[in-house]
Amino acid sequence: MITVEQALALVAKHSLPQDRKSEKKALEQAQQAVLAQEVVAPIALPPFRQSAMDGYAVHLHDSNSYQIIGTIQAGDDIDFELQPGQACRIFTGAAVPHTANAVVIQELVIREENQIKVQKKPQEGQNIRKVGEQVEQGTLVLEKGFVLNPPALGLLQSLGLKEVLVYAKPKITILLTGNELQQAGKPLTPGKIYESNSLVLQAALQQMGITTVKIQLIEDDLNATVQTLKVALEEADLVLISGGISVGDFDFAGTALQQLGVEEIFYKVKQKPGKPLYFGKHQQTYLFALPGNPASTLNCFYVYVYPLLEALMGKTKTGLMRLQQPLAHDFENTNDRALFLKASLENNKVSIRTGQASSMIKAFAEANALVYIPHSQKEIKKGEAVQTLLLPHGI
Repeated sequence: MITVEQALALVAKHSLPQDRKSEKKALEQAQQAVLAQEVVAPIALPPFRQSAMDGYAVHLHDSNSYQIIGTIQAGDDIDFELQPGQACRIFTGAAVPHTANAVVIQELVIREENQIKVQKKPQEGQNIRKVGEQVEQGTLVLEKGFVLNPPALGLLQSLGLKEVLVYAKPKITILLTGNELQQAGKPLTPGKIYESNSLVLQAALQQMGITTVKIQLIEDDLNATVQTLKVALEEADLVLISGGISVGDFDFAGTALQQLGVEEIFYKVKQKPGKPLYFGKHQQTYLFALPGNPASTLNCFYVYVYPLLEALMGKTKTGLMRLQQPLAHDFENTNDRALFLKASLENNKVSIRTGQASSMIKAFAEANALVYIPHSQKEIKKGEAVQTLLLPHGI
């Protein structure tokens, strides 16, 4: 059995760049994707001198009066040859005539038919966006590893791009074990429980932008477990097994993994919840066998699976955000293992919730953080800082 720190180090060690896959994605499908190569501007932004205001483009001279010779709207392909003392009506985003050297906002102008009087002498270049003022042609726009957000997608499309090379989001297979599992919507027969781990994991994956998820139930049978696992390892980038990894008479996952030649990276972590956690690899496919209890499953997902997935998607900063926050009350650790405790962070203080048993998911639903207590730390006083992991649904 290894420590939490050793387990996290092994996950990080196996999150190698060569395991990342890249693909071309249309911009409308690239939200939260990570750039697999830098983007260089194919054009300048703006690509022409552009009016920043509704008003009048003028060719400056000594008087405050100008003669209007035309109108330019956004999108017009017009370039008036303005002489000194001439102006044209112009609107925001329109191309500024090449001989105009200022744009006067309409609020500072008095117009009489085809003449305007400027109340305040304009400064040369005012209210004109220069070519390349935002981005110069041929310059770096976004670096490799940038996580695409809505403004970034808009920026790329304004450069005329339709697609980008991003790291592919991994394909996931979730395998559920346990003859006691019953699908929701059906009558609950004696000895059965409603299965929820698949939805918990699928929702957590969707929150990361991962939608290619296959879910399959395995009977508590060794042959069925081996055959289903074999197919999953061939199809997926990451396999998540829910349950069946302990040492009970009907827990067949461990034996099946050995028969299929899966490389065991670690098995069992000195932590609560989630001690019987397995991490392995078969060729290019990763595999986590998660404890079957709901809180244990989700705890192990956020602490270990989450950073691995972020690394596979090309992110350089991986894992839940960690803060040092003062504890709102005293706490005593009576266990010989490290603890991950569901908690609520509010007003810059963190409180450990009740209902910490590995079978209880209600506390997880109400929590917005996890508090990590190392196994060596036995007593924490109110106000003492504790390591606090922010849950994605709580940010």
